[in-house]
Parts: sequence; structure tokens; C-alpha cells
Amino acid sequence: MKNKITDIWKFLTYDIWRITEDEVTRTKFSLYNIIKTLYVCINRFTKDRLANKASALTYSTLLAIVPILAILFAIARGFGFDSLMELQLRNGLAGNPETTEAILSFVDSYLSQTKSGVFIGVGLVMLLWTVTNLITNIEITFNRIWQIKKARSLYRKITDYFSMLLLMPILIVVSGGLSIFVGTMLKEMENFELLTPILKFLIRLIPFVLTWLMFTGLYMFMPNTKVKFRHALIAGVLAGTAYQAFQFLYINSQLWVSKYNAIYGSFAALPMFLLWLQISWTICLFGAELTYAGQNVRNFSFDQDTRNISRRYRDFISILIMSLIAKRFEKNEAPYTAVQISEKYQIPIRLTNQILYQLQEINLIHEAITDQKSEEIGYQPSIDINQLNVGMLIDRLDTYGSENFKIDKEDEFSDEWRVLTESREEYYKNASQVLLKDL
Repeated sequence: MKNKITDIWKFLTYDIWRITEDEVTRTKFSLYNIIKTLYVCINRFTKDRLANKASALTYSTLLAIVPILAILFAIARGFGFDSLMELQLRNGLAGNPETTEAILSFVDSYLSQTKSGVFIGVGLVMLLWTVTNLITNIEITFNRIWQIKKARSLYRKITDYFSMLLLMPILIVVSGGLSIFVGTMLKEMENFELLTPILKFLIRLIPFVLTWLMFTGLYMFMPNTKVKFRHALIAGVLAGTAYQAFQFLYINSQLWVSKYNAIYGSFAALPMFLLWLQISWTICLFGAELTYAGQNVRNFSFDQDTRNISRRYRDFISILIMSLIAKRFEKNEAPYTAVQISEKYQIPIRLTNQILYQLQEINLIHEAITDQKSEEIGYQPSIDINQLNVGMLIDRLDTYGSENFKIDKEDEFSDEWRVLTESREEYYKNASQVLLKDL
């Protein structure tokens, strides 16, 4: 049994990542992709410590929930839909009636300080700061999941965030109105015995569909990168279903809630609300990780080997990729993209991206848009290919990075430094006879 478990674990962590599409049937490869996606999702969820990030977002949400609801209710009142907004809020927080009443009273107090619907002075600054801080923290967390270092520009933050805040009450009102409309239609069609069960099922499905769409939109909108709809939808459906199941358990588990109330009394509403926020954010972030894993699972092929690649083999891949790019340029053909290099020459995509990034850092290649419509990025040589030789490439790879240390290589360790540099110079001299385009 122990050997069997060891073999299964080795297959999940190593062997499965080395299987390529042409080695197995399409069905089996699809099944392996599902297994790999789940493994990457769970592994990165724990390594990225997303449970801790859910706690941070819970704190930010607690600070921002009253100002955000104040904005939403102010917009809804402008359209005359504030009562429907309140009904939707009560339904959403059905497991926390005390918290709901407290939040609504805070919102009323907040709105009572307005004049002509405009917040003035310090109130306006605090409102904008708390709202922007929450959404910025959400974006930062999603960008870290997607390994994106560049956030939205200030202009895009202002336009995107406040467009979202303007649309949110409209979507909430539309969803509430849709539920009421379908419920009314159901009462009028009670005589149609065959259709009534179907309509009842559709009514029960509406909260799920709206939750699925909400999570899908969040997974597509928040990261500062292009997220494919298919992967966002799959994660949105799974996360939305988990969220609705949690809501059902949370609202209907009155036994342990009553015991909790017996300990904390009226103060129990706050920790229960924090628990609800914490688990909700955990579900949301797990779905975000699942979206990333689904879209990027192929990047993790040969992952363990890529992380442990030898210096010699890394140089070989660098020479190979640089040679392919140079020969492509000489033939006046469209530049290679990272995906084309990876798929055509069986180089793991993550290793391909790493090498391409390093070749850009040492100024041997640069990005070029190959297709204006799809905005695919290809790579072209940055210097004359008739001067681009193997010696130049290896020299730049060797000297890339910092050498600004206080080790005495002039006197105490001069022999070691001289042996290294002389052997390298001899190697570069021989390698400089070979142009990369001629390989």
C-alpha cells in the first residue's frame, strides 16, 4: 500500500507533467489536464497563502462596506429602486439579520449627512479612500494570483472602478426585478401543472445563475490581463455553486448559531458576519486560482525539470531559440511567438518564456506585434544577424547580472579570477566563429 501511494504521488507530482499531447489519446490528455489543473490550483492556493489574503480582504471589506452601500443606495434612490436594493441586501445576508439591521442603520446615517446627494469635506475623502482601497486590494490580490506585476493606471482605476459601482445597483435591481417577475408569472400559471415545476426550478436556479455571472465577471474584470471567458466561466460556476451551498448551510444551521449566541449574546452578530466574509472571500480567491490554473496549466509542463535545469542545457536552449529567431528573420518570415516555439520544438512554455525574457534583458531580441487583430507578440533580433554569433550570446548570458561585490579578485583571489576569465575568453573566441543564423 505504501509503495502504491508513493507511485501515485510520483505520478501526480512528476510523471503526469512530462506527458505530451501526442503520447496519449485526446480523452486521456483532457483528463490529465483536469487533474493537473486541480493539483496546480490546490498547490498554489496553499503556497500563495490565500487564506491569509482572504483575512486581509475581510478587514478591508469591513471598513468599506458602509461607504460602498451608501454609494449604491444613493444611486438606487436616484432611480427610485432603493426599497428593492434593501430587499436584495436582506436576502443576501439572511443568515445575519442583526448585522443587516446594523449596516442599514449605518447607511441611513451616512446618507443623512449628504446635501443634494453629494458627500462633502472629509466624508467625501474617506468615502472615496475606503472604496478605492478595497477595490485596489482586490486587484492586487488577483494580480498576484496571475503573477502580474503591473497594475492598472490611475486613469483606468478611476474609470473602471466607478463604472463598476454605477452598474452594480442596476444589476442588483435587475436581478431582484427578474425574481419578482418570474414569481408573479408562476402564480398566474398555477393551472399549468406541467409548466409549474419547470418554472419553480427556474426560479430556484436564478440565484445560482446570478452568482455564477457575478463570479465570472469578477474573474475576468479584476486581473490586469486578458482572461479567457471559458476558464472564468468554469471557475465562476464552481465558486458560485460553492458560495450558494455555503449560504444555504450558513442560513439553515441555526443549532450551532444559537449556541454561539448563548456565549456572545447580542455581540455574536459581528464575529458571525466576519466568519461569513472570511469564507466568502476564501471561496472567491480559490475560484480565481482555479481560473489561473485552467488557463495556464500547460505552463507547468516539465515544471520540476525546468526549475532544476542544468546550466549547460539552459545555454543550449538559449542558443536554440536565438538561432530559430535569427533564421526566421533571415527568411523574412513572420516572427516566432513563444507558443509557436514551444509547440513546434517541444520546449516547455515556461522555459521558453524564461529564455525569451532573458534574451530581451541582454538586448539580443525585442518584441514585435505579429497580428494587429489578436495582438500576438513575436520576437525579432535586435542586432544585425550577420554579427550575431554564439560567442556574443554566451558572453552576454555570462555577464548578465550584478558583479558588484567586495570580494578581492584583484589581489587575494586574482588567480581564481584570471583562470575563469582566460578560459571564458578562449571559449568565446572559438564560439564567435559561428553565426547563429548558420546553425
